[in-house]
Amino acid sequence: MPDPILRRNFKRVVLKLSGEALREPGSHDNISPEIVGDMARQIKLAHQAGIEIAVVVGGGNFWRGISASGRGMDRATADYMGMLATVMNSLALQSMLEDMGVPTRVQTAIEMKNVAEPFIRRKAMRHLELGRVVIFGAGTGNPFFSTDTTAALRASEIGADVILKATKVDGVYDADPVTNPEAKRYERVSYQECIERDLKVLDSTAFSLCRDNAKPIIVFDMKAEDNIRRALIGEPVGTLVTAEVD
Repeated sequence: MPDPILRRNFKRVVLKLSGEALREPGSHDNISPEIVGDMARQIKLAHQAGIEIAVVVGGGNFWRGISASGRGMDRATADYMGMLATVMNSLALQSMLEDMGVPTRVQTAIEMKNVAEPFIRRKAMRHLELGRVVIFGAGTGNPFFSTDTTAALRASEIGADVILKATKVDGVYDADPVTNPEAKRYERVSYQECIERDLKVLDSTAFSLCRDNAKPIIVFDMKAEDNIRRALIGEPVGTLVTAEVD
């Protein structure tokens, strides 16, 4: 039987969204309702196609813990502040999805029961089985870990078929496409080649989790029209990172 990842016939996915992508470029507003609304619309269309969708949103539009620590703030404190930023973004996306009639739950790794559920693995999986979109906020609940790592960890915990990483570029390249116009984009690339060529797919902790648990990653351009929906329903966008490449 053909590999469902190679056919991109997904049942359950984790979608990783950058927090910075929620902000209109050049705007002083940290969250653009129009951008979040378009993301929600695309998620809704994929949800209607029967895909079980979990989402991890970064917090970089509000706060980046590692940057603040570089300017003298205690790193753990800065990271906890970043986790709170991810919860604000999670609530914004939840609001847009529910306004569109998509049942949604936010689960957080740091308990804040007035606004969200605590992360409970079996409960998250049950929500997905019942057709609810689940948004994971507050990272892993621990400082020194990125939301890339959160996506890798949650995908492994809930048995997702794939991690879909929405970025500013249209896949993984053998060199920086911004500085090298000759850079080649991969359609498929193995974990091993990513390591050997030091290709920046995810941070090292997140990438190790994906490799050790054989969790495929698709890196794609979220700015291209309708690309989030296309990635969610398994259309061929971006670069597939997997265990072996023929």
